[in-house]
Amino acid sequence: MKYRVTTGGCLAIAMLAGSWLQVNAQSERWQQRVKYSMDVKVDAAANQFKGKQHLEYYNNSPDTLKKVFYHLYWNAFQPNSMMDVRSRELGKIIVGKDRNGNERRDWDNRVRDRISNLKPDEIGYQKVISLKRDGKPQDFKVVETILEVPLDKPILPNSKVEFDMEFETQVPVQIRRSGRNNSEGVDFSMAQWYPKMCGYDYEGWHATPYIAREFYGVWGDYDVKISIDKKYVLAGTGYLQNPAQIGYGYEKPGTKVNRPAGNTLTWHFVAPNVHDFVWAADPDYKHITQQVDGFTAHFFYIDNEHTHNTWPQLAKMIPAAYAYIKAHYGPYPYEQYSFIQGGDGGMEYPMATLIMGNGKMDGLYGVAMHEWMHSWYQGMLATNESLYPWMDEGFTTFAENNVIHNTIDSLKNANAQEDAYAGYFALARSPFEEPATTHSDHYNTNYGYSLTAYSKGAVFLEQLGYVIGAANRDAGLLRYYKEWRFKHPNANDFIRVMEKESGIALDWYKQYFINSVKHIDYGIDSVYEKGNKTIVRLRRVGLMPMPIDFLVTDKSGNKVLHYIPLSIMYGEKPNENPAIKRIVDNVWYWTNTTYEVELDIPLSNIKALEIDPSQRMADVDRSNNKAVS
Repeated sequence: MKYRVTTGGCLAIAMLAGSWLQVNAQSERWQQRVKYSMDVKVDAAANQFKGKQHLEYYNNSPDTLKKVFYHLYWNAFQPNSMMDVRSRELGKIIVGKDRNGNERRDWDNRVRDRISNLKPDEIGYQKVISLKRDGKPQDFKVVETILEVPLDKPILPNSKVEFDMEFETQVPVQIRRSGRNNSEGVDFSMAQWYPKMCGYDYEGWHATPYIAREFYGVWGDYDVKISIDKKYVLAGTGYLQNPAQIGYGYEKPGTKVNRPAGNTLTWHFVAPNVHDFVWAADPDYKHITQQVDGFTAHFFYIDNEHTHNTWPQLAKMIPAAYAYIKAHYGPYPYEQYSFIQGGDGGMEYPMATLIMGNGKMDGLYGVAMHEWMHSWYQGMLATNESLYPWMDEGFTTFAENNVIHNTIDSLKNANAQEDAYAGYFALARSPFEEPATTHSDHYNTNYGYSLTAYSKGAVFLEQLGYVIGAANRDAGLLRYYKEWRFKHPNANDFIRVMEKESGIALDWYKQYFINSVKHIDYGIDSVYEKGNKTIVRLRRVGLMPMPIDFLVTDKSGNKVLHYIPLSIMYGEKPNENPAIKRIVDNVWYWTNTTYEVELDIPLSNIKALEIDPSQRMADVDRSNNKAVS
């Protein structure tokens, strides 16, 4: 199946809804499908716009749907909204001290109590004026950021319906991800800007209120027309269909731009097989491009003393970064990607990202790589982030760290995941750790969520390389991409891919490291001589069992690695370093707290003993991992 469209012309979409019905029927589980057509008129001076939305909704499920739900995200940006209350409540929690010894509160510093102080002309809202299903008006109820629609007639399995909606929106002051007039001077960061059909899958409806974080969307095709004052330059998801009328760097070289008369331009974008649509606008955007292997990277930024050199440098770094990404995580399937200055920090969307852009080069490159890697784990694989944030943020962090450390010469010999481990160890030492199965919005603290989703999620993948072998893990990541892109995989889907790739059972690994907060701690308990041999007793101090790499170094410098598989793995990882002799010992039963290793050398000839010499095992106390004569 080819996942590209041509950039020039009328809806050259390679994956129309009808063909996807057939593709979905062949996949392991069904998926709903959407097709949006939207026409938006922007009143930039008033920070408002009106829109019309036509939505074709394909119910590919075996279920009869008696109601549907839409997201109305911007209703969160109103005083006393759930987002506002939640943020202020978390701000009361003390999670430590800063470098100056002051109490550190559990704020999301972008939100804090700012929503409670918004004035009527600063709030955000999305008002549904009318909604019809197959031409018939429907009743609906607004539950803050969710529109609940009890249908006059059920949607039958394997059928299509059409919804027509008129809506009005006010763009909020920039607070979280979207809004106007952000701190770097970008006029409009238009994320979560339209009424969006909620996800429905084998677990039912995911009508998740907009409280803090993470999203889940339905695959579909978007046809979006945005009319706005001519002075604005737009960037976003999808392919511009009328570049010769627009210009601003979209036109082909040598093309004469013929803008229509009047004060506005209508920008026409088409985006195939995506689950969201973002755009941004500013009259001062500079637009440059960089050709990469098979696609064009676009860059939109406000050219000033902070960005004049960094953004062009970022553009030149993309081809090398993509060469590593493609080899390790799979090819990018669309014909363009846009890096857009806007938003707050960084936030990923299909075919585009909004990132803060006034920082130093290393910071800009880092956030760009993180958000771009989301195109794989959020954009293409699109796991439900609310339920499995570690599979999105954690896998993205893991990949980002590897990309950075393998494309910047000064970092190539560094430990790419060092910061991730440090974050996880800080979490494990804190009272704020919760199982990674916790819903994103329901963590007790922002602190606990962030370190679990980002740091622990990255450690999960790096440590998985320790369990099954890094080569198996890396091959498994490519297999995961090939088998599950565009299918919304869950945690078990990922584990099964890795089991098939490695031949090792891994249900225990997910159960302990993801579903619980049990920690890993192994130590050298005692060493004694028995005849001409040495007996080393190892002890499992923590509650999470693991296979063990145990390195023995004699006084001549010779090294032997004793590998002790865990009984419930039902397999063993390959020898990752053939230059060092490896001995595979009997399995360690997870019920046993101690294990004895017999060494065929006298105690007097041993120089050093070490558990986990690669330090990929997330052992919370490494002080008991070594013994030196």
